[in-house]
Amino acid sequence: MNKVTWTTIGFVAFYLCLLIGWHCYDPGSSLTEALPGADHRPAGHVRKANDVLIGEFFMQENSEKVALLKGEWPCFRGARHDNQAPLPPGQKWVEGGFEELWSVTTGEGHAAPVVSEGRVYVLDYDEALSSDALRCLDILTGRQLWRRWYRVPMKRNHGFSRTIPAVTRSSVITIGPEGHVMCCDKITGQLRWTIDMKKRFGTEIPFWYTGQCPLVVDNTLVLAPAGTDTLMVGIDVNTGSTLWGTPNTVHFKMSHSSVVPMTLAGTATFVYMGVGGVCGVSAEGGSCGQLLWSTNKWQPSVVAPSPLQIAPNQVFLVAGYGAGGALLQVDKGATWSATIRESYKASEGMSSEQQTPLNWQGTLITILPKDGGGMRERLAMYRPADLHHPIWTSGADERFGLGPYMVVGNRLLAFKEDGELYVYQLKSNAMTLLRKQRIMDEGIDAWGPMAYADGMLLVRDSKTIKCLKIIEN
Repeated sequence: MNKVTWTTIGFVAFYLCLLIGWHCYDPGSSLTEALPGADHRPAGHVRKANDVLIGEFFMQENSEKVALLKGEWPCFRGARHDNQAPLPPGQKWVEGGFEELWSVTTGEGHAAPVVSEGRVYVLDYDEALSSDALRCLDILTGRQLWRRWYRVPMKRNHGFSRTIPAVTRSSVITIGPEGHVMCCDKITGQLRWTIDMKKRFGTEIPFWYTGQCPLVVDNTLVLAPAGTDTLMVGIDVNTGSTLWGTPNTVHFKMSHSSVVPMTLAGTATFVYMGVGGVCGVSAEGGSCGQLLWSTNKWQPSVVAPSPLQIAPNQVFLVAGYGAGGALLQVDKGATWSATIRESYKASEGMSSEQQTPLNWQGTLITILPKDGGGMRERLAMYRPADLHHPIWTSGADERFGLGPYMVVGNRLLAFKEDGELYVYQLKSNAMTLLRKQRIMDEGIDAWGPMAYADGMLLVRDSKTIKCLKIIEN
């Protein structure tokens, strides 16, 4: 045989031997059975794959002192629940462009920060760790002070995080995308107590995850789990124990909307717009937790904005995906009544898809939704007496998508969903554009609400939080 033939035979024989050896080899011969306790895992850490140990991990990252500042933006829509921040006399706006003080990268989402005593708190999602993560930052520098996190694997659905924490005198409380409630010491990050709303209340989490933000009133955390048996519940902030519960006799399910405290017909009330309708629960003394009224005459399938009080006994309701707007009237006689006085499509009047409108000095302000007709995505002002004809709208080239807006002093700040900030001077029947500034170079889905404290504005897009100096010291 020639040389080529012997070489071919040699290669065939070699690989034939490898194939036979591979089939004969038993890879399990050197393995041993994994018995419970053999991995020396600490007691209490063995758990099922679908269990979540809320708040299980903690890391202190910076122990340097934080400047004790007075400014507070302690919860969703601020301390007064109106998304407005007053300016003391003598404070002046920064002239020219707003200075960026710091920037931090986040997981993909829309959860906005709160501010208390010089600290910023945000519930982030760390995709690498598959974890909800409560982060505490120094508002002056952006340096991370500590973080507490827990594993909760999820799939991306327009990002992950949605909600805004609530800060009290001593605690910070969060609600994660899958309905996990966590209370920590706001200074040290020490875990105080937790609640899994799916397990405790049978809550059905909305398709785009939990959007409900925690509400704290007089040291009581108010949640709307809208579960199998419980519509709303009051939790002692100090202990995590249940103070009162409202039976879910109306069979509402959890929406993306948040509970709002109002005084309607002279009665302190917690108002909630769930999937199935809107309701009012007593927030007063011995009757706290009692269902006062409800209606299912207007029940959009998807609700993100929260109810907005526009008169002593009237509540404005909005929702996206074609739902439009509705006017609810609440009356108290021998019994309570809740009546939808009118409802209309988004193209027929004041509406909003994601952000909760503003009530500024009796003038209603909104960004119209994408299905709002020719004025879609523009800023618009309305009078409560006429929800169909705006008294002012922004220009055709001033469209904001699903971006947030808020009032600081007598100016309205509107953040386009691509990361450009607009500043308007507010008047009783109009706004005047004062300036606009590109904040995010390549802003994507800047939908999270803004926060203001101590002359600083916090804004975010889907992956970045930035702090801007907007008021002089």
